[in-house]
Amino acid sequence: MAVSSIPISVLVIDDNHHMRSLIKELLKAIGINDVREASEPIEALELMKTVPIDILLVDFSMPMIDGVEFVHMIRTGDDSPNPFIPIIMVTGHSEKSKVIAARDAGVNEFLVKPINAKSLMMRLQNVIERPRPFIRIASYFGPDRRRGENPKFEGPWRRKDDIKG
Repeated sequence: MAVSSIPISVLVIDDNHHMRSLIKELLKAIGINDVREASEPIEALELMKTVPIDILLVDFSMPMIDGVEFVHMIRTGDDSPNPFIPIIMVTGHSEKSKVIAARDAGVNEFLVKPINAKSLMMRLQNVIERPRPFIRIASYFGPDRRRGENPKFEGPWRRKDDIKG
């Protein structure tokens, strides 16, 4: 399925006007024409309450409220307009700690700048064609952080911490 074959509404949240414009042009180049922009998370939340949005592209580093905090607000906030919305974190920070922070906040995909149409398309296809189920535990709500099943796994527990003994 090509992303352009279905109508998709995308909201790009980034404090940098030039980056929002670049992402918007990339989205249009791959056939997504319903693209909204917000320069900061509070503006994005207000827009999400009035306009149906299908996918969020969120910058990691923003003043006041950063991308990770914003994702927490979307996933677990009492006034969240859509805690299940697919979220792609877009960032120039590829350090493992940043990726883990974004994953643990509940992002669906992580996209490192500089971005191109191919990498953006791959992330969009992942959230559209291969969505992961959402899980809720005491410390996390969001897409299942595991990417797939381990065919060599033979026991009832997935992690050492799961074993209560």
